[in-house]
Amino acid sequence: MNHSPRIRTVLGCTVLVAALGASATACGSSGHPLSAKPYDAASQISFNGPKGSTKADPDTPLEITTKGDEARITDVTATDAIGRYVAGELSADGRRWHSTVPLAAQTHYTVRVSTEDEDGAPGRKTLDFDTGKAGKEKLLKVTFGPKHGTYGVGEPITAKLNKPIKDKKQRAVVERALKVRSQPAADGGSWYWVDSKTLHYRPKEYWPAHATITVHSNLEGIKVGDRLWGAAAKPLTISTGDRIVAVTDAGAHQMTVYRNGKEINEIPVTTGKPGYETRNGIKVILGKQYYVRMKSSSIGIAAGSSDSYDLPVYYAARVTWSGEYVHAAPWSTGEQGYANVSHGCVGMSTDNASWFFDTVREGDIVKVVNSNGEEMDPFGNGFGDWNLGWKKWSAGSALADAKTPDPALRARLAPEV
Repeated sequence: MNHSPRIRTVLGCTVLVAALGASATACGSSGHPLSAKPYDAASQISFNGPKGSTKADPDTPLEITTKGDEARITDVTATDAIGRYVAGELSADGRRWHSTVPLAAQTHYTVRVSTEDEDGAPGRKTLDFDTGKAGKEKLLKVTFGPKHGTYGVGEPITAKLNKPIKDKKQRAVVERALKVRSQPAADGGSWYWVDSKTLHYRPKEYWPAHATITVHSNLEGIKVGDRLWGAAAKPLTISTGDRIVAVTDAGAHQMTVYRNGKEINEIPVTTGKPGYETRNGIKVILGKQYYVRMKSSSIGIAAGSSDSYDLPVYYAARVTWSGEYVHAAPWSTGEQGYANVSHGCVGMSTDNASWFFDTVREGDIVKVVNSNGEEMDPFGNGFGDWNLGWKKWSAGSALADAKTPDPALRARLAPEV
């Protein structure tokens, strides 16, 4: 904002005092226009806001202009009911101010205008108005996941949108409004756009053990795109348990289980045989089932072939949607610890599977190394999010290229709570 006329008035007064040797009577506190009580500037400004009980169209930018040449605008501050600022721009001559970011729908705004007249005397005017609402068909809704509960340290936060967002600027508006906080604090954290309707959030490393993670949206009432506005979203709170990481070495046919960095068990296992090798990489337990009927047809093996099967399986912890589990395999106890004979699952004895089933929870980590199988997909077959390095993960954010995010817009979409 340009305050140069006011500054010139002060400097001019100082020079006058020095030149004339005058006392405070020339520029004293009782006579200087800058020390006067601000006058009502209503007669000097025009405002394009609504009249009376009418509500403003949130699509229309705010605009404040001066009437005639008797005054100029020196400052405009516009905030909503919860203190979010509206960014704006004041012309160099002080004759016009206009907002540069969208207004929120169904929101009360207070606009404080400061002016000065041709003698430098200050004027003030406060304006209040409400914005109208957006139609239901124009609302962008967000649903957070997983459900409330306690999870392992590998569980990502998900955000599902009801409408696709493809424009990067619109994605940035959405992403800035989705807030995640961990207590104790996690090491960094970023959203990743899996597709136009799905975002995942994870820290640089796993979540801290025994953390409380809160997720909320500040998107309500915010304009995302042409006739598209953010809707209210239900916040989410989850917690993490111990840090459980199970490392399966397919070459050594052993699984080593760690709790909070300390080894607590080593289990002989069998993994995928040639042609059905277990996927390498980091996987997240998706759920547990005491009993699952496993049929070879579910993974594309025709009934009647030498590789077909139809088996009752117990103590099954799922790690991919395509059918990879850690489970009891009593039919292969002779090979466990010595050979890989499964169709891709990690098999172990019934006693060991029962222990594993009771030890782990959804969100715990199962990492497979030294397999000849493919790498775990980051998305689409479970939660393979941790297989992306932090640099690649961060690049999946719509804010990745933002050098200096607009502080006014950031303040408007937040502060965090």
